[in-house]
Amino acid sequence: MNRAMYDLAIIGGGINGVGIARDAAGRGLKVLLVERDDLASHTSSASTKLVHGGLRYLEHYEFNLVRKALKEREVLLRAAPHIIWPMRFVLPVDEGMRPAWLLRLGLFLYDHLGGRDILPATRSLNLLTDHRGDPLQKRLKKGFAYSDCWVEDSRLVSLTARDAAIRGAEIRTRAECTGLDRAADHWQLRIQQHGEQSTEQARVLVNAAGPWVDPVTALYDRSNHAAKLRLVKGSHIVVKRKYDGDHSYIFQNKDGRIIFAIPYEGDHTLIGTTDEPWRYAEGDARISDSEINYLCDAVSEYFEQPVTRDDIVWTFAGIRPLFDDHSRSAATVTRDFVFDYDNAGGAPVLSIFGGKITTYRVLALQAIRTLSKALAIDGNDWTRKAHLPGGDFPPDGFDTLVSQYASQWNFLDRSVLRRLVRAYGTDTAHILGQARNIADLGQTFGAGLYEVEIRWLIEHEFARTAEDILWRRSKLGLHMTAAEQQAIATWFEHQVEAAPANLALS
Repeated sequence: MNRAMYDLAIIGGGINGVGIARDAAGRGLKVLLVERDDLASHTSSASTKLVHGGLRYLEHYEFNLVRKALKEREVLLRAAPHIIWPMRFVLPVDEGMRPAWLLRLGLFLYDHLGGRDILPATRSLNLLTDHRGDPLQKRLKKGFAYSDCWVEDSRLVSLTARDAAIRGAEIRTRAECTGLDRAADHWQLRIQQHGEQSTEQARVLVNAAGPWVDPVTALYDRSNHAAKLRLVKGSHIVVKRKYDGDHSYIFQNKDGRIIFAIPYEGDHTLIGTTDEPWRYAEGDARISDSEINYLCDAVSEYFEQPVTRDDIVWTFAGIRPLFDDHSRSAATVTRDFVFDYDNAGGAPVLSIFGGKITTYRVLALQAIRTLSKALAIDGNDWTRKAHLPGGDFPPDGFDTLVSQYASQWNFLDRSVLRRLVRAYGTDTAHILGQARNIADLGQTFGAGLYEVEIRWLIEHEFARTAEDILWRRSKLGLHMTAAEQQAIATWFEHQVEAAPANLALS
């Protein structure tokens, strides 16, 4: 079925694609976004879950990238304080690694390059007397504590997509672009969704397909164009909680890289990441045995109690679609985003390479400014002070919001309510609605998940399967038995088969 022409078509439902869709829709443009799988089903759900400047990038003289990212930390914190919150990182000084004076210099730059209003400054630590030194080997006597932020990465994607849809964008998941034809003044997209083929037209195209930017380019450019992607796999392990406290650790490794150990999902610790070259022929991104050994060995150099394979409860891996700057090492390839804008061969197309969760909003703004002439719009920075759905409360107001809702829905376990507010912020009130007892929340599935939440995610956040909910819109899969997870899959089989492909947002 042919419809009226879109101003902008975006291929890719990761953080870059949904960020551009939100920015464009907020300017009144008619926007279509198509994603072959679920939102954030690849790279954008496989990050280390940080909104950070990238301390180690200072060593590679990427000052512009670090400054840009540092400035964005508090912008994003104010926009989404339910899914983003401050976190302190402990960096031990280790003999034979980077000396204390160099670390202190780097942290001084880190504190001052981007400015801070909310996050506290770096402090020196005596690890023999500070409680944060307790889980570490006693050879580590000195360290530093600095600030960055934690983010629920896949929720950032779904909330950004939700905001784009509220502002008028059409978001289609499980919709694969199978063909692209370029005319002088528009693009024609052939889209396969739920076994049906449709054709759409758009004046401008954005290729934000992440690791698949080059294959999407090949749909319309059949010449022997040189690939511009450097594909790098980053893997993580999740283990039983290794220490008490809500702080994280950043450890130096013998190969010059760094490893994070971060509190995760209450009773777990997230450890990562790796940098391994990856090729399409390898199929789905999965952690390798050598990566597991690497991560276990790296953190065991620091923790008093070593991390072993027996501690691992889950692993995940993702592919970073970096711009190929011909660096010799995967670890030194630039993490900054790069644009390839082509308006010489017909209708304009903008291809996106690289990018970070932290700088996605800036990337979207710069993309819109690059396309402003083609789209006949200005490039004002409207998203800088705009909240994401559920984020309209102060960065220090989380506990107050929980207490407010606890008095209103006093039948709900406090831990469940805290999880809901962490995930949905002020939208929690819409999810719980007029419920006056547990029965009003519908079927229970375990780990504090009720039917009312599942229906919200289907109707408002594009969830279509149990996996979408258990491993992307949440990480409740970590807390559920196999039988509980299967019960959700069974519920979907009975409830969602007849649902329309694109549910309208209320």
